Amino acid sequence: MVPDGPGGGVMRTALLTDPVDGLDEALAAVDAFDRALVGGLLRPRPVQTAGLTELAEAVAGTPLASRAAEAAGRTAAGAAAEDDFIALAAARTALLGSVHDALVARIDEATGRTRGEQTAPAVRADRRTANLPAAARSWLSDLARAGWQGIDHELVSGAAQVVSAMLPDPALRRPATLLDGFAAELAASCPGAATERIPVRRWADLWSRAMLLTLPGAIEVPVSGTATGRLLPLGVDVHEHATAAQAQVHAVFEPADGTAPRLVRAAVSAPKPDTVVEAGVWQLLRPHMALLAAVSEGRSMDLSGMPVTAEGDLIWNDEQARPGGPADAFATARVALAAAEVPAAAPLDRHPARIAEPVFLEGYTVREDGGTLRFEAAGHPVTVEADRVPAAGPLTPQAVRESSACIGLLRWDAGAFTVQPLAVETTVRRKTVAVHGGGWAGGTADKAGARAEKAATDAVRVLRERAGRLLRT
Repeated sequence: MVPDGPGGGVMRTALLTDPVDGLDEALAAVDAFDRALVGGLLRPRPVQTAGLTELAEAVAGTPLASRAAEAAGRTAAGAAAEDDFIALAAARTALLGSVHDALVARIDEATGRTRGEQTAPAVRADRRTANLPAAARSWLSDLARAGWQGIDHELVSGAAQVVSAMLPDPALRRPATLLDGFAAELAASCPGAATERIPVRRWADLWSRAMLLTLPGAIEVPVSGTATGRLLPLGVDVHEHATAAQAQVHAVFEPADGTAPRLVRAAVSAPKPDTVVEAGVWQLLRPHMALLAAVSEGRSMDLSGMPVTAEGDLIWNDEQARPGGPADAFATARVALAAAEVPAAAPLDRHPARIAEPVFLEGYTVREDGGTLRFEAAGHPVTVEADRVPAAGPLTPQAVRESSACIGLLRWDAGAFTVQPLAVETTVRRKTVAVHGGGWAGGTADKAGARAEKAATDAVRVLRERAGRLLRT
């Protein structure tokens, strides 16, 4: 379901449905620990103690073995300290990392791609900001003791002061944003005892990730080199939360020195009020990245010395990029995607929920059964997550249903591989047209896009006027 090419070939979708050895057992241990967090770890009950033991036993053959066992024992006795919670979060993260690695290996087998080797950054503690991460860990430890059923507004509000102090510091903005969003979700569910449905896996993910991101060196993103050459955008993935928005551009980078092309990402983020939604997020993000305009216009970007991490993330700077020539995303997908090398994930980013591998699919039949959309080729179906198509662009679930080719992100969710469309080719009046989810990223003359922009502009203007009045009073 992807084009032939060096290092690529036809994607063997049958491999995506075959079971992965050890995956179910690793996830079962994670789930057992996650259920223990629901009731809180201040005075664990026997069923929670069993979950702690299961997590520790799952990492028994790793360097974390003794530390995880000690932490599980002390936590089961109701005597857990902050270091014990860190050890448990590390064990949980390591298990999910092993799941990530097994799934990524299966993707490489199915697509025939090559992948770079993992690197671990050197740890350097910053004594200037050590107190703030320590305060964040203290709050996270209190959350673990209370459990999701024990949260209340007083406990959750304890994050506000820490977040406010961390956000102005660029070095701490990443964990601060995570803590801010996490606290907002918890606050919306207070009191926990009255919450009917707790997102057990999600909150445990956020808790363990936040706990580890506050450790010395964890938030450092070492630059491994610079990128000089041509950037060919494939599509834009929009991440939106009540308090923040991010646009992540997936692209193929062709180095000027003629070395092998590789997959890269460039992201721009901005805080936002919860009233700015859909097309409004582009007005917050657009001023910070010229690449969004290139995506809308179907152009490449010429990079000169752009910093890039070992994980393939461009540290974007508009001064080191200029618009290039026309670059059709589907031409890039057909010609260059299969041969592009995939960078390895950073250690703390090894999580199955973070798998997002650009793929190209065509020659499929679209089938829908019980509200589930699938692309099927050679008798092998792949579930399509049409509901993940952002409302901030012209791409719609209906366009996906009528498509003949698709650029998407291969993800893993709820025990199966799925495809999240970024762009599709469809037929309109007997002509093949491309519809991109990021088609309005840099602005548009499209009627629907113009209406969405006007509505967003009105909302942003009202917010600015209110903010101005508040500042004057």
